[in-house]
Amino acid sequence: MHCLIPTVQSTIADPNKPFPHIGAVDSLFSDGINLPPLKEQGLWNNVLPRLFTAITEGGEDVLRFQAPDTMARDKFFWFRDEEFARQTLAGLNPHSIRLVTEWPLKSKLDPSIYGPVESAITDEMINQEIGGIMTVEQALRQKRLFILDYHDLYLPYVKKVREINGTTLYGSRTLFFLNSNDTLRPLTIELTRPPMDGKPQWKQVYVPSWDSTAHWLWRFAKTHVLAHDAGYHQLVSHWLRTHCVTEPYIIATNRQLSVMHPIYRLLHPHFRYTMEINAVARESLINADGIIENSFSAGKYSLELCAVAYDLEWRFDHQALPADLISRGMAEEDPNAPHGLRLTINDYPFANDGLLIRDALKQWVSAYVTHYYPNSSVVESDKELQEWWEEIRTVGHGYFPNKPTIARTKMPSEDPSDQEWKLFVENPESSLLQCFPSQMQATKVMAVLDLLSNHSPDEEYIGEEMEPSWGEDPVIKAAFEKLNGRLKEIEGIIDERNTNSNLKNRNGAGIMPYELLKPYYGPGVTGKGVPWSISI
Repeated sequence: MHCLIPTVQSTIADPNKPFPHIGAVDSLFSDGINLPPLKEQGLWNNVLPRLFTAITEGGEDVLRFQAPDTMARDKFFWFRDEEFARQTLAGLNPHSIRLVTEWPLKSKLDPSIYGPVESAITDEMINQEIGGIMTVEQALRQKRLFILDYHDLYLPYVKKVREINGTTLYGSRTLFFLNSNDTLRPLTIELTRPPMDGKPQWKQVYVPSWDSTAHWLWRFAKTHVLAHDAGYHQLVSHWLRTHCVTEPYIIATNRQLSVMHPIYRLLHPHFRYTMEINAVARESLINADGIIENSFSAGKYSLELCAVAYDLEWRFDHQALPADLISRGMAEEDPNAPHGLRLTINDYPFANDGLLIRDALKQWVSAYVTHYYPNSSVVESDKELQEWWEEIRTVGHGYFPNKPTIARTKMPSEDPSDQEWKLFVENPESSLLQCFPSQMQATKVMAVLDLLSNHSPDEEYIGEEMEPSWGEDPVIKAAFEKLNGRLKEIEGIIDERNTNSNLKNRNGAGIMPYELLKPYYGPGVTGKGVPWSISI
């Protein structure tokens, strides 16, 4: 990364320059961008074999991105409403979608600071979008309304972020309706600006529309929501909920448990390289004026927002499946259903595949722990274990860890001048490209995400290889072999699901199969494979 980022930055003179047209985005994959002569060709080719293609044409080196597989299936997949909705269940961030359980929607923020708490989304709006199918009351009763809610988390940062040049922010709510075939349909997007600069609270609701102006405004609104979702994914779903919160367990394990302790030996594979990659992230990704601050919506407030999300949202007992699903209203306990759960959306690829992995792991860990701790008195008498848990609980937590990834311009409909509105109406595509990340931001983020998404050639995948100490005990060895066999079965189950035409969120025209949780795969950016540890 120390080599990559300065090289990319040196190729673009104006860091705020937008893409001139959509074709210019595509050219990153077809033509690439010219780079200054590279002296360390071996380094580039070894470290970034997929990302970097060094070709010599007239003495110029070219950085060319490999097009995502989904572009080959459907070039305009990112533009479609159905894909926007599908990715909340099977995309980069399937952790935020939740069931609507209270109506009307209201903010929990202080109205004296942030304005009226009532949402601008009304019964009439929802009835108009799902008219002829059912009423709002029936949709709520039948668990058919879902939400991406980034309103209360982001709204306190709107004024701060808008003081940063080249970015903007809103609080947002996006509502979806569950169709009878288990797909989601976007209904409304609400964007809110708090009272600021002598102006009252501003909020507006956007809906899919058949007239050109309203439809372009809907596209702008989706861009803002996607930027909110991308920022939340990087800072909360990924950085906070995996990398950060695991650190206290790693530290306590190394401080309190001997290397011979059975729980140390159980956990050790899960901690491989995590502290190392976290250190690199603090140095080059989430550092002050780093890639995250320069390329994501929250800007220099990114880590502060992450800490606030930790305080508001993180609970140890809600993190793993199935508790996470239950807490979001995406499932409810049912002892007669598979995994003891009844999903609110049957075709939820992340949940369906994740529960298979979770059950296999639970069986393995239960067999392992029960072997060494057959009853609670053994746990109580284990001094190392008690001190380990005491440190995690009282020292580690609360430990406050410090798509388009950014939307740079406000909605054209937010207090526009005559000139601003005229420019939007005459050339909405150009206005949207001004809102998208700049060429510099997009190129840096694409390059870094590609680099960080590479599975190492020596990656250790879950349940693939047995730790030497596990093979010494026949009971533990048998339990591990059972885990290994079950994970191989799960690969086949996932392949079968991906060929099932009834599962619309993972099979259909232009849709990539959902392979994120296939346990095993090789090195590179594969979109598959579940490593033992948080190492990418």
